[in-house]
Amino acid sequence: MKDNYEIKTVDASNVDEAGFFCYMSKRKEPGYKQKRDWLEARFAEGMKIKVIHEIGGRDTAFIEYIPGEFAWRAVHAKGYMVIHCLWVVGKGKGKGYGKVLIEECIRDARAQKMKGVAMLTSSHTWLVGKEIFERNGFSEVDSAPPSFQWMVKRFGSAPEPGLPSDWEERARAFGRGLTVIRTPQCPYIENATSGILSFAEARGIKSRVVELKSAREVQERSPFAYGVFGTVLDGKPLAYQYLLEKDFDKLLQERSKGK
Repeated sequence: MKDNYEIKTVDASNVDEAGFFCYMSKRKEPGYKQKRDWLEARFAEGMKIKVIHEIGGRDTAFIEYIPGEFAWRAVHAKGYMVIHCLWVVGKGKGKGYGKVLIEECIRDARAQKMKGVAMLTSSHTWLVGKEIFERNGFSEVDSAPPSFQWMVKRFGSAPEPGLPSDWEERARAFGRGLTVIRTPQCPYIENATSGILSFAEARGIKSRVVELKSAREVQERSPFAYGVFGTVLDGKPLAYQYLLEKDFDKLLQERSKGK
């Protein structure tokens, strides 16, 4: 398999040429530009992006990870390497690329004498499921609503990293109406935000956007463990993921029925 692909490391020196895997055909879109600007400071904090490129083909998988102190997730993971994203697409699936990239991260974390590696997974959408991590020696050490698992691979006997528990309190702090909590970490967030705002306006729902501008703010304020995007309606969590119009209406109906 090694003869069929190469692993490219994306950093500050080559990001404009190599891109960062997502939105490669949409470099003029606001979401791409926001992510690109966001990366400048993240590389200085130790972020790594590694991409699998099939020889003679295309980029088919990537991983993004960063030291836990700087993780844009609502987690407590100082001393751990935190994976933000792991994604394998199209014909790259089923070739073991996810395992290869996880192993790259583990080697990097060990070389930096970190306590281990962690990733927030989800049984719903917008994040990879926990199964691939279980197959690679990770254990679920915590969970958070509505569908998150905190998967951790410790090196030795290091204390486990954890998750906050004050999710309801965090959501209440955003008050009445619809609040979209967002960051520039994912290029898809721009369209996700504009879509939800337009859905709300069409239904006469007062809405606003709150931009979380640092990893610390994400860790301390986000009402979802995912951290970098979410919606809160009247002080209660609505969704952490990209919503289509039909999904938005379904959630509103469920809320009105008291579900």
